[in-house]
Amino acid sequence: MNDPKKIRTFGFFGHGGSGKTSLADAVLYLTGANSRQGKVDAGTSIFDFDEAEIERKISLNLALASCEHAGTIFNMVDTPGYADFVGEMISGARAVDLGVVVIDAAEGIGVGTEMSWERLAEEKKSKALFINKLGKEDTDFASDYSQMVDAYGTSVAPITIPIGSGSSLSGVVDLLNEKAYVTKDGKTEEAPIPADVKGDVGTYREKLIEAIVELDEDLLESYLEGNIPTVEQLTPVLRKGIAEGAAYPLFAGDALSLVGVKPFIEFAASLFPSPLEILPLKVQEGGEEKEIAPHPAGDALAYVFKTVSDPHLGDLLYVRVFSGEIASGSTLKNTDQGSSERIGQILSIQGRERSEIGKLSCGMIGGLVKLKSTGTGDTLSSKAAHSMGKMEFPNPPISVAIVPQSKGDEEKVSNALARLHDEDPTFVYRFDPELKQQLISGMGELHLDVILSKLKKKFGVSVDTRKPRIPYRETVTLEATARGRHKKQTGGRGQFGDVFLRLEPLSLGSGAEFASEIFGGAIPSKFIPSVEKGVRETVAQGFLAGYPMVDLKATVYDGSFHQVDSSDIAFKLAAQIAFRAACEKAKPILLEPILTVEVTVPEEFMGDVIGDLNSRRGKIQGMDSVGRNQVIKALVPEAEMYKYATTLRSVTQGRGFFTATFDHYEPVPRELSAKVIEEAKKAKEN
Repeated sequence: MNDPKKIRTFGFFGHGGSGKTSLADAVLYLTGANSRQGKVDAGTSIFDFDEAEIERKISLNLALASCEHAGTIFNMVDTPGYADFVGEMISGARAVDLGVVVIDAAEGIGVGTEMSWERLAEEKKSKALFINKLGKEDTDFASDYSQMVDAYGTSVAPITIPIGSGSSLSGVVDLLNEKAYVTKDGKTEEAPIPADVKGDVGTYREKLIEAIVELDEDLLESYLEGNIPTVEQLTPVLRKGIAEGAAYPLFAGDALSLVGVKPFIEFAASLFPSPLEILPLKVQEGGEEKEIAPHPAGDALAYVFKTVSDPHLGDLLYVRVFSGEIASGSTLKNTDQGSSERIGQILSIQGRERSEIGKLSCGMIGGLVKLKSTGTGDTLSSKAAHSMGKMEFPNPPISVAIVPQSKGDEEKVSNALARLHDEDPTFVYRFDPELKQQLISGMGELHLDVILSKLKKKFGVSVDTRKPRIPYRETVTLEATARGRHKKQTGGRGQFGDVFLRLEPLSLGSGAEFASEIFGGAIPSKFIPSVEKGVRETVAQGFLAGYPMVDLKATVYDGSFHQVDSSDIAFKLAAQIAFRAACEKAKPILLEPILTVEVTVPEEFMGDVIGDLNSRRGKIQGMDSVGRNQVIKALVPEAEMYKYATTLRSVTQGRGFFTATFDHYEPVPRELSAKVIEEAKKAKEN
């Protein structure tokens, strides 16, 4: 069994393009887990092994790999940084004990940085920072450090600082131990601290000491009395502060040239928390939340944080063991599904490579296959009552309609969509009976492009995309009355129904109501349900353009009947005639769905984003600051939001992110209404 004290389970998070995968590959290379340095641009990364990732040169999926340094095992999770794949980041945040938030030195804090930081904070995970790409020109570590402190406070504890910058970047200084590490041709050696950085070393070491002594009253008191604490005094306090989420160690470097990576590895082994040092685990037991401390010999507690659909293995479940151990042949409770699972194969995962192992101990991550009813978000436990709770994923804001290219592929498409949703809960699919379209929804156009590519390459089905139809509604604006009379005599028993109907508008969101004011038998009570049925069917069919009607009340207030010829069908048809006649007089209008849209962007792009929302008939509702970003809130017609993700990416250089949720219906402007009605009529004719 692996000693949990010698395990570090951490992940790489941050904005897209910050170099997370490059840093993870560099760690594998320097620890000897890979014989060459994997590179994203060359298609040789251990983590970005999917065809689409190699082709696009970005991470699309969460990936796992492990390595060992000086007897300490690193379990590493690499997550995508683009907002389209936020679900992968959410899954990764649940699995790790510490998140390394990687920042591009030239770009600073981006929307993806903030999203990762917030999610890690929600999951109560320890956090570290790595300012990467300091080998790029026009980078300024001092400015980056100030930005980190502004965003995350004085808990940011600088551990390493760069020697030189841009093309002159040659190494880093370990501030805690006051040692320099110079990197040349990928080899890192200890060296004397260069004279030209000694001033910076003094300044930043003071900031490091101040961040640490704030964590311990005795150390702070001694420091304020003028005593400089020793490394032996500082290290355990810093380590405890990181484990408790009270200190954020900050590292500097350049992953591609390996500058700063070796010291990062050393500090990960010595400073990052073991699975036994993290904050107590929150679990649900009998509807109540309780805390349990991880223990290598305690009850088994494991969490499924990701599902991968494998053509050979079926569903491969990525699982993190938080307490106890799980072994092949054992039986565990799925506490969320109320079922039992016999554990078969347990796999160690190294990028695309998998190998069978017999067990997973506390702190480890691995793969499980051929489980009956377990999926993403489920807890496996030897104690039936313990559940770690489901992860919360955002609702996907954009949709497209799909049509199979080959007739008869509907079932294959449906099965493939179900598998893809299991892999990625932020991907959702449904058939809309009103719109008569198969809709797929995702976090952005890139997300849906990747889904469509997987449909073809992984499941062998091709589909065409269509613009999703808009679920318009219709209503009336005036009170009106009308009579509907259905009379038919064809020999033998005839048909007779006579209905007087009143229509009146209701407030937005009221739905469609039916009432009867018939007293004294003008219409026998047994026919009133038929009148209502006629009204309800016509409401569903619409009057202007075939869209359901809402926010109105239809009241039957008079009528007449025939003792022999009146029937249910006659009164239903009479009600429909009366309803349509009343609609003619009641000034019917078209309503469109309005979405609440929240756009998160860096401040410099606010003007362009607001201008674009205004051009989409959006109404700006307000703005809030979240970290270094602005959140613009607006009400925008759904009809104007098609392809918005592409526009936002273009306007914000890929640094914007949005969510959209239905809010309410409101009238379509007159000039647009006629166009929508005309298009609906043409669609019916076709």
